[in-house]
Amino acid sequence: MDNSSVPTKGNLIKAKKSYKLSKLGYELMDKKRNILIREMMALIEAAKDIQSRIDETFSKAYKALQAANISLGVCNDIARAVPIDDTLKIQYRSVMGVEIPTVKSVQEAVENVHYGFDSTNSMLDIAYLNFLEVKRLSMLMAEMETSVYRLAVSVSKAQKRANALKNIILPRNIKRIFDITNALEEKDREEFSRSKVIKANKIKEEQKEHLKQMALQQKEKAV
Repeated sequence: MDNSSVPTKGNLIKAKKSYKLSKLGYELMDKKRNILIREMMALIEAAKDIQSRIDETFSKAYKALQAANISLGVCNDIARAVPIDDTLKIQYRSVMGVEIPTVKSVQEAVENVHYGFDSTNSMLDIAYLNFLEVKRLSMLMAEMETSVYRLAVSVSKAQKRANALKNIILPRNIKRIFDITNALEEKDREEFSRSKVIKANKIKEEQKEHLKQMALQQKEKAV
């Protein structure tokens, strides 16, 4: 038998304390889950907007690039002049203990293009600017998708813990308190009944002794 289930007042106090802590833990875990869900839903809505903007900007960029290819010829050599962007930096912010990434890039000025203007036209400039915007939006999209994934994992964990507290730990503590309380009350009733029986027997003994004393006194008077 588990010592914590032994019906004593000490164990009853511990059981009530454990129940209060479990209830507080469930409330905090439920609040955390709700906050994470709200944060996740907000990011999902923002991601939908960014995805539509990416599709629209991609369409504009490819149309401009197609026009530039028609007017300038295939722009492979010009594209090679644009350096690879390795300026991305990832920072993190905490939302209820969940590390959410923030992607940043050292943006270049628009005028710092990497091709000459004498052999290009405005259609290539439009394509270049639109692809820069696509890159920026893609960074935001990657940031939000990663954030949503991490939040979803944390929501799932918080939900499991909240369910465990609600459906297992709290009922177990309630039953433990109920059983110990009933056992102590039954023990008190037995003790009370035993005390009454002892008191009644003591009164009977005192009455018998009193009757004996009276009988002796009467005999002495008769003599």
